[in-house]
Amino acid sequence: MIWVPACNSVEMPPATAGELAVINLLSSLQRAWDVLGRWPDRLSAAERVVEEEQQKAQFLGDVTALDRLTGLASELSRNNPESASTHLVAAQVSSLVHRFADAKAHLAEAHDRGAPVDVTARILLSIKQALGEDLQEVLKARRRIAETSAELRELVPLGALLADLGEFEEANQTYLRAIQQYRDVSPFALAWVCFQLGALWGETVPQPQSRRAADWYERAVVYLPSYVGARVHLSEIYLDDGDLEGAEALLVPVVASGDPEVNWRLSEVLEAQSKHVEAELQRNAARSGFEGLLGRHELAFADHAAEFYLSSGADPQRACDLARVNLANRPTRRAFELAHVAAVRAGDQRLASELLAKAGTQSGSTNGFAHLPFSTQSTSSIQSGDDGD
Repeated sequence: MIWVPACNSVEMPPATAGELAVINLLSSLQRAWDVLGRWPDRLSAAERVVEEEQQKAQFLGDVTALDRLTGLASELSRNNPESASTHLVAAQVSSLVHRFADAKAHLAEAHDRGAPVDVTARILLSIKQALGEDLQEVLKARRRIAETSAELRELVPLGALLADLGEFEEANQTYLRAIQQYRDVSPFALAWVCFQLGALWGETVPQPQSRRAADWYERAVVYLPSYVGARVHLSEIYLDDGDLEGAEALLVPVVASGDPEVNWRLSEVLEAQSKHVEAELQRNAARSGFEGLLGRHELAFADHAAEFYLSSGADPQRACDLARVNLANRPTRRAFELAHVAAVRAGDQRLASELLAKAGTQSGSTNGFAHLPFSTQSTSSIQSGDDGD
């Protein structure tokens, strides 16, 4: 067990040591794949594979997990096309790779074939939240669920939605409630909440509080030392603060994860240290990594790749093209922001103006769009955020 110091007067629960939890996850995942290999019709094993491969991707930065999952969904669809469980798995996988239209179609098939209503409703909520659709209705549903279930897995999506709608303090309190009411010992869940709090205060609020964000990212890393996303975001704060050695120390241990964002951020740290040759090697690795992922899962990585090409990748037109792909697929507040910045950087003033006008029609009654940098026609660089995918 590990014990994490209190943060902002919140008592942090103890949890299983992160390194041990990762070993257990990998062992459990291998067993699930073995079971599925021996009994391909055992869909409960497939559902477990999806859950645990998703954890590998989310926490350990294993982007190849998406390849394995899309392959699994295709195989299940060939072998068990009439099963509701097959379509539930396919809906989850399609959502993970941001093929939301496919996810909705599979979810409708699962519903028609008798899938539990509560399961399909929960997945549909996640899809709508990811797309920014019917957010006020999604919020009502999230609140109802949170009232009847105090589980962390229900409170974190509510907090993320509140943050996206600009209800920052309520989002903060929702995340803190998730921590205070947590009764398990998994470090994955606690690291997830800490990461969300870091993103809230470091990247979502109109005036970021970097030290407050760093405190939460640091606790995420204490809970789960191999948490790639938390290390990347924390390294950005260290870099901005001039702590180049600290930033490098965060990134080097997770380069082998295969996540090109690690290479990207490490190139920035090395460049700041005037290590130009090493920086160029990492930049090239990031570029190659992003292009490989775009070739396989363009919709899942268009936003992060666009951010790379807006900065170290130094290709504003490529960034603009990718940002437009992302926006067409997922017209959220953040997608508009990214596309607008990319259009300005690419010198496409007509497109930038069109995006401003279109964003105005999207805002509705929510608060989220009011906090966009481009709502005041700012062309400042956006920060690399994380949508919780």
